[in-house]
Amino acid sequence: MNMNLPTEVFGNVVVIHSPEELVQDYADMFQSYLTSRERSNVVLDLDNSEAIDSAGLTAIVDAQDKLRECDGDLKIATTNTANRKILEMTRLDEQLEVFDSVIDAVKSFR
Repeated sequence: MNMNLPTEVFGNVVVIHSPEELVQDYADMFQSYLTSRERSNVVLDLDNSEAIDSAGLTAIVDAQDKLRECDGDLKIATTNTANRKILEMTRLDEQLEVFDSVIDAVKSFR
C-alpha cells in the first residue's frame, strides 16, 4: 500500500497533513513518507489525526531524527486539543516544536 498525504511546499519547507489514524499499522510507512520528501524541513499538520498511538509518536520522533541528520527538522502544527494533550502527556512537546498554525511553523524555519 502506498501512502499519499496532502502536501504543500513553501520555499524550502514541505507541509504534510497527517492521516486520520497515525497508528501502528501505518507507522513505518508514515515515517518513510515524512523522510522521503524533496525537502528536509517538514511541518506536520496534526489537525486531521483522530487517533495517534505510541507507534505513531515513535514514527514522528524517528522521522525528526532522520531529518536532523540531513540538516533539516520536523515541527508540529496543530489546533487539535486532544493531539496537543497527547504531546504534552508524553512530553514530546519538549522535544518537538509545536505551533498553533502551519504558517507560524513554516516561518520558524527562516
